[in-house]
Amino acid sequence: MEQRISLVTLGVSDLERARRFYEALGWTTGARPEDDVVFFQAGGMIVALWDRAQLAADSGVEDGGGWGGITLAHNVPSPAEVDAVLVEAEAAGATIPRRGAETFWGGYSGVFVDPDGHPWEVAHNPHWTLAEDGSISLA
Repeated sequence: MEQRISLVTLGVSDLERARRFYEALGWTTGARPEDDVVFFQAGGMIVALWDRAQLAADSGVEDGGGWGGITLAHNVPSPAEVDAVLVEAEAAGATIPRRGAETFWGGYSGVFVDPDGHPWEVAHNPHWTLAEDGSISLA
């Protein structure tokens, strides 16, 4: 198996609400309103929104209803952009459990949580290379 991720699917309790949230962040989709899954192109991968119960059944897991042990991340070129994204997310309906601040690893980050409880770290990591197209590398 190649070392890469092609698709991340977020299980959501209200597909319409989740779609509105991500669209309020500026994300665009070609999905029709009646579609039961919403796909967003996210750089070189895809983020999908799908009914949480259907996703659990399709994945062969039991949904305990709590946090799934995964935090998504969105890297930006500067600390100021971390703060700007957090403001944008909050305006779209996210909660902010951790405002932007300097980190122990020498960067700057904060966290927002979408309406379905999916945490997103927004970070500036001066040790990584963030390309113009949003791709990131460890060097």
